[in-house]
Amino acid sequence: KKFSTGNHPVEMLVPMLHFRDAGFTFDIATQNGGAAKLEMWAFPTEDENVVKLHEDINAMMENPKKLADITSLDEYSAIFIPGGHGAMINLPFSKDLGRLLHMAHDQGLLTVTLCHGPAALLATGAEGSDMKFAYDGYKMMCYTDLSDSKGPGVGYLPGPMPWKAQETLENKGVTILNKSETGDVTQDRELISGDSPYAADPLGKFAAPILVKYAMENRL
Repeated sequence: KKFSTGNHPVEMLVPMLHFRDAGFTFDIATQNGGAAKLEMWAFPTEDENVVKLHEDINAMMENPKKLADITSLDEYSAIFIPGGHGAMINLPFSKDLGRLLHMAHDQGLLTVTLCHGPAALLATGAEGSDMKFAYDGYKMMCYTDLSDSKGPGVGYLPGPMPWKAQETLENKGVTILNKSETGDVTQDRELISGDSPYAADPLGKFAAPILVKYAMENRL
């Protein structure tokens, strides 16, 4: 069986609405420069704001930047990694993403993520690179392995996940704060994380003013 995945549209677009309303614009990037995909089965078609934002950024999603081509973060206020199981496919093993996340980590540049998105943080210690996992000792939220294990039973996933995001992060020294998914958000240093799609709106509301403060302090 095959499962068509990508970014969860609520987890991507709802925080972006808050970032946009705070005055930010976006660059979208993927590992190989291929189109950014959404899990369209979860698209909130009756939410006019989400629909309009999707229309506005669709050209960028179809023709994104390539991660390897981004050489500096000096003009950015944050890295945002949405959830969706797509975040577990190539991003956790991407040396290019790992390089950018290390740059953000060293600069104190905000990194915002939720649900399965934190799996992509593993890129900071990607196999074959000389990089060390950057988030050892951090506290964060993510979608729990327990909830993922229930996916096949409710028809969401065609079978068990090939690897476990929560367990892998914890084995790297991360403390996952949530035991279930209730929409919780937390911040540890430059990292802001949320537990699930329920956290999309709270995450955006929480992170947006912090991004504004960072941008003002750094004259962006």
